[in-house]
Amino acid sequence: MPNVVHAAIKAQEFGAHGITVHPRPDERHIRYKDVYDLKQVVTTEFNIEGNPKEPRFMELVLAVKPTQVTLVPDQLGQLTSDHGWNTVEHKEYLVEVLQVFKKEGIRTSVFVDPDPDMIIGAKAVGADRIELYTETYAHNFLMDKSKAVEPFTIAAEVANKLGLGINAGHDLNLQNLKFFNEHVPGLLEVSIGHALISDSLYLGMENAIQMYIRQLK
Repeated sequence: MPNVVHAAIKAQEFGAHGITVHPRPDERHIRYKDVYDLKQVVTTEFNIEGNPKEPRFMELVLAVKPTQVTLVPDQLGQLTSDHGWNTVEHKEYLVEVLQVFKKEGIRTSVFVDPDPDMIIGAKAVGADRIELYTETYAHNFLMDKSKAVEPFTIAAEVANKLGLGINAGHDLNLQNLKFFNEHVPGLLEVSIGHALISDSLYLGMENAIQMYIRQLK
């Protein structure tokens, strides 16, 4: 307990638009077996994120064939994601990896900081979407929310011009999500884990999911 598969089933019943998992080499967030089990029950969007330099990750994604794969440049043993890809420096590698997924019909997303050059680089390597790393927004939100969101608005405008879909994630919550959504044009998807589960302890899971959905309308 808790049962990950049961949690995913209930999350979908309660209105979640998709399920995101992030298997790491030490399996501390979710086990690789859980991902295979979830494939049998996820009826909404299934998004698997992680580092493609981990061989088991590549094997997992190609076997499960989720709706979307999000590439994150985590180091081995890293506590949590704390930076996006340098899509210029790693262009050759990302092109190669993305082509593998695209051949299998899997939508691709690349985790990036709100840097226009990195977003242009994401387009150049063939990504379908970017996921904006929102830790700096969340950190600065209470001090000056307009200033905090400005780089993300600019980043979104660049992505929209390039025809890239826009996802976002990291430290988004009920306090800062609505403002972010209102100021990031073309936002398609947000991945929220820790905050939603924490709110569920107090509010109940169904109520928490509905409250998050309302922030995005």
